[in-house]
Amino acid sequence: MILAGDIGGTKTNLALFERTAGPHAPLAEQSFVSAHYAGLEDMVRTFCAQYPYPLEAACFGVAGPVVRGRAAITNLPWVVAADVLCSALGGVPVTLINDLQAIAQAVPFLETADVATLNPGEPLEGGAMAVIAPGTGLGEAFLTWDHGRYRAHPSEGGHSSFAPTTQTEAGLLSYLLEEHHHVSYERVCSGMGIPNIYAYFRNRVFTNETPHIAERIAQVADPTPVIVAGALELAEPCPLCVATLDCFIGILGSEIGNLAMKVMATGGVYVGGGIPPRILPQLRERHLLQAMRNKGRFRDLMERIPLYAILNPKTALYGAAAYGLMEL
Repeated sequence: MILAGDIGGTKTNLALFERTAGPHAPLAEQSFVSAHYAGLEDMVRTFCAQYPYPLEAACFGVAGPVVRGRAAITNLPWVVAADVLCSALGGVPVTLINDLQAIAQAVPFLETADVATLNPGEPLEGGAMAVIAPGTGLGEAFLTWDHGRYRAHPSEGGHSSFAPTTQTEAGLLSYLLEEHHHVSYERVCSGMGIPNIYAYFRNRVFTNETPHIAERIAQVADPTPVIVAGALELAEPCPLCVATLDCFIGILGSEIGNLAMKVMATGGVYVGGGIPPRILPQLRERHLLQAMRNKGRFRDLMERIPLYAILNPKTALYGAAAYGLMEL
């Protein structure tokens, strides 16, 4: 029996898993509001008091880089430490992994209903796989075949420098460089990036902003859902929002191709995060694949690489469980 968790700035999911049942079938599961607890150890004690099973190990996927068994959680004033959690669990071994590494570790266990196929491609058995996840930020990870199983590896590739591939994207980069010393892919290909793209189109390309969209944006702390909803309106989509979403999808497709090239992801690329399921019909259009395949002499290779969107919101939890079970 292991305890696994997906630790986020807003919500934390904890669950118990048995080796015989595997990482896709929790024995017990509970969701917590992260801000209601002073730290993860308090939350873990609460969970274990409700489900007092003997534990062999624990593994937690955390929203932030893990360095020497410690991680500061993004958007939450927690520092999670493996040794502190080990003490809170009575000496049970604890492993911390990045949340994108957790999502990646779940990929080999995903079922048909957990994903949507964007490009069937020609997957190679044992080929490396990649994960890219535009959510609040942009996460990236990859998997390699290692002694009969896939092993996930973390990456901070979302913070690599944004490289435009169109005149529009070049204008966006120039606009953002006026304010930022460094423009990463995360700054233009994530929940925090969509408002940046919108601001560029509003201030440099379009002369008018749709009044009701502007009013909604002024009333919220996070304008991303408003912008995406404005682009997806069936009756009268906002042109500025449509341009923003189209630009975002093009940049996402280009970075999918970049990641696929860097790790030779002949086993496939999986797109996770909170944004893709909301815009799945738009991702199925050719714009995403065209941007992904725009790699010059390696276009044929890009066409053969499978591409999937992850639909299951509990993938990171299952991945933490898979990692924990694998290490036992």
